[in-house]
Formats: sequence, C-alpha cells, structure tokens
Amino acid sequence: MTSQSSKAVAIFGTITALVAWFALGLQLYLMIDNTPGNGMTPLQAVGRFLLFFTILTNLLVAVSLSIFLIHPVSAPGFFLTKPATMTAIAMYILFVAITYNTILRGLVLLQGPARLADELLHVVVPLLYILWWFFLAPKTPLPWKKVFPWLLYPFFYLIYALVRGAMENFYAYPFIDVNKHGYDGVLLHAAGLLVAFIIAGSVFILITRILTRERPQ
Repeated sequence: MTSQSSKAVAIFGTITALVAWFALGLQLYLMIDNTPGNGMTPLQAVGRFLLFFTILTNLLVAVSLSIFLIHPVSAPGFFLTKPATMTAIAMYILFVAITYNTILRGLVLLQGPARLADELLHVVVPLLYILWWFFLAPKTPLPWKKVFPWLLYPFFYLIYALVRGAMENFYAYPFIDVNKHGYDGVLLHAAGLLVAFIIAGSVFILITRILTRERPQ
C-alpha cells in the first residue's frame, strides 16, 4: 500500500469513525434527556439505547475503526482489523440501512436533533463505512464458508432482544415483537432474515474475491 493510499485510509476512516461516535453520542444524549417524559431513569435509558441492533452495529463500526486507526496491534485490533471481520461489519451496517429504509422509515416522525441522529445512524454512517470498506479497507479473497460464522452476531442479537423483550415487555423492532406475532411469527421473520444474511454475506465474499483478483494485495 502506498503512502498516499495509507493517508486516504486514515483520513476517510477517521471521518467515518468520528461521524459514528457523534451520532451515537447524540442519540444517547437525546434518550437520557428525554427520561423525565418516558418514565425511565437515565440508567434505564442507557439500557434501552443498547437494545437496538442499529446502535450495537454503529458502535461496532466506531470501535473497530478507532482501533484500526489507533492501536491495530492490540489483541482486539488483531481481530477487528482482519479483512473478514471488516467485511462482516460492512454487511451488518448495510442491513441496518436497508432494513430501516425499506421497513421502518416513517413509523415514527422525528424532527430536529432526533432526525439528525436517526439519519446519521441509518444512512450516513452505513454509506461512509461501506465506501471505506469497498475502496480502502485491506482485503483478502475470503472462502465461501466464512458466511456461516458471520451469522452468529445477528443470531445472538435476536436471543438477546427476545430475552430483554420478554423481561421488559418492549421489543426493539416490530418484526420481533412477540406480543404482535407470537414466537412462531417471530421465528418465521428470523428465518427470512437468516436467508437474507446468507445471500448478502455471499455477495460480500464474491466482492472480496473480485476486488482482490483485480487489485492483488
């Protein structure tokens, strides 16, 4: 990698990380600031903040890029800077954007800072990270079987969201709301998402194989 391309990696990665951290901080601030009106304590607001796949995935983007740029030789850096890990993160954040903009957009009308945080988390950060991954992130040709370990993150998120939903009677997303769909309906939705993740993961793997063939590392 040339010094010029290394500089581009650092600059674009820094911009993406800063936007992600700002969006997360703004969203957390808004949720805590709204606690007098939503019946939650600030601590409960933090817990609710960490219930959403959007938040966790944007946090994954922010943390992974920060470690990649600041301390890649650390133990977390070794894992988070692997081409396979960064490709998986690109797939996850793309799902955030697609799911929100095709299913969830418009369900709640937001204005002002809340609208800004919403657009940053669901549109701007996904776009920035995917561009950074596609054009600048280091890549290797990944094996097709790599898609299956990538399913662990959404699988464990689903378990986590369902357990907390049952405990708090609050489900982060309509399609995993057991009160509306029952467990059979939720599992059916989950099966559809599983297929979508497998297809998307395969597409991302194909992209890495094409790009590394065209631009050997």
